[in-house]
Amino acid sequence: MQKNIAYLYILFGAALWGMIGIFVTFLYKAGFTPTQVVAIRALSACFFLLIYVLIKNRNMLKIKVADSKYFIGTGIVSIVFFNWCLFNSIEETSISIASILLYTAPAFVTILSRIVFKEFFTFRKVLALLLTFLGCMLVIGLYPTSSQAISVYGLIIGIGSGFFYAMYSIFGKLALKKYKSLTVTVYTFIFASVGILPFSQLWNVLDLFQHASVWIYIIGLGFLSTVLAYTFYTKGLETVESSRASILATVEPVVASLMGFIIFQEKLSGWQYIGIILVIVAVIVVQEKRSGEHIKPSLPKQAF
Repeated sequence: MQKNIAYLYILFGAALWGMIGIFVTFLYKAGFTPTQVVAIRALSACFFLLIYVLIKNRNMLKIKVADSKYFIGTGIVSIVFFNWCLFNSIEETSISIASILLYTAPAFVTILSRIVFKEFFTFRKVLALLLTFLGCMLVIGLYPTSSQAISVYGLIIGIGSGFFYAMYSIFGKLALKKYKSLTVTVYTFIFASVGILPFSQLWNVLDLFQHASVWIYIIGLGFLSTVLAYTFYTKGLETVESSRASILATVEPVVASLMGFIIFQEKLSGWQYIGIILVIVAVIVVQEKRSGEHIKPSLPKQAF
């Protein structure tokens, strides 16, 4: 039962990530650059999280200076570098190519988890990886018959986005051995804010913050698609293997496609519906445990 709830935490967090395109699209239209949107996301999330922690339990802000390495990992190595690679990959190649390269993340997590946490490779994991990769290809509209040229630089930074995206599961799992999920999430965005702010040039677009609609999008981006998303995902990591969690999180592009259809009237093709079904099947496959399947003992449950 505990693991089933953890699966739901991860799925819910991923679903909230899938809604991010709604708020980002409107912020782009308002006049912000991609780097500025990344900074807005980190800063607004940091604000909401700090307010919550100060009200709930200030002791959650206590960490050892030596453990900052974990949050440099989750906040800067993962959040900042992942976004930088993703935005540049989109500019160098296309949204479709960049998106599918981003979702090489589960493969990286599975490989790194085997090295770092000694998590076992299983038939189900491999099958789920293949299904999610194929499903994501179809959902974003990248079909086997399409031919799109891609530069070496575009390929490297695209795969880089997947690698740095995967690093959150790795560093987050290490941090959870010492701290509660809320502490991990708070410091992730404190470090991400410090890392991205000097490069954002937000001070050059202060006039954009005068519009009330901009603040609505900022709250949606910072609270719903960031604070709640990362909090639920990190909470799920307390019980679920990193490799399984990363595969479950690939429901994000499915939700993103559905949001595009509902909010922006983007039409889905038959191939995209098949892709959605494949990702859902992968989620079911990776959750079920067969007798005899080796599973690394989970971390102790921590109160939120």
